[in-house]
Amino acid sequence: MSSYRFSVNPALNATALADQFARDGRLHIADFLEAECAAALHSLLRKRTDWRYLVNSGDRTIELDRATRAAMSSAQRDALDNAVYASARRGFQFRYETIRVPDDEASRRASDDPLAAFASWLSSGEPRAFLRTVTGAGDIDFADAQATAYGPGDFLTGHDDAVDGRNRRAAYVLGLNPIWRTEWGGLLVFHSDGKGWLRALEPRFNTLNLFRVPQMHSVSEVTRAAAWRRYSITGWLRATGSKPDS
Repeated sequence: MSSYRFSVNPALNATALADQFARDGRLHIADFLEAECAAALHSLLRKRTDWRYLVNSGDRTIELDRATRAAMSSAQRDALDNAVYASARRGFQFRYETIRVPDDEASRRASDDPLAAFASWLSSGEPRAFLRTVTGAGDIDFADAQATAYGPGDFLTGHDDAVDGRNRRAAYVLGLNPIWRTEWGGLLVFHSDGKGWLRALEPRFNTLNLFRVPQMHSVSEVTRAAAWRRYSITGWLRATGSKPDS
């Protein structure tokens, strides 16, 4: 088990946050973790080399490690990019890098990966109680998790996170970007309510974006102007009886 230690910011008022979540179905919680916890996670993600590149292909996901991508020719990379963007014009598509965390607690505890330690921590004790209170979902059993990194050209098109059998009560995105400018993209966008209004949230450092499932949203494309990749830890708060992800 990792030696990393995590703690929720004790200044947060779970009851007040619960009132806002009940009203709006979403929250933007600044300074979610103690500052040193968030800084350690950001440093960890910047140093990791075991990222896997993901794109959607119909009913399956294509995964490439960095060595495989580096070995591709320019023509092969261009062909893949063209196929991804063509698919995004018609429907659901994504392009970003991930480091996954297992769902089951035994695997998490056997791991020395700090991301597994974070997921285990978020799924028990004080943080789970905090999230149950804020969301009003007292049956939340555990949080699944993955680290994500969006570089220039990466994006995630609209979807609502509803999957039968997953028992997702809420989705979360923990931003880990000490510096981010709005015009760099990578915004968490909640889609129009039919009146033309959108809500977009920046991936700010140590900010937990929490929202009820189902809810239509996307991640806007990161531009070439972005000085860094968009780092986060993201997943769902899931109720007892959830089927493990394949």
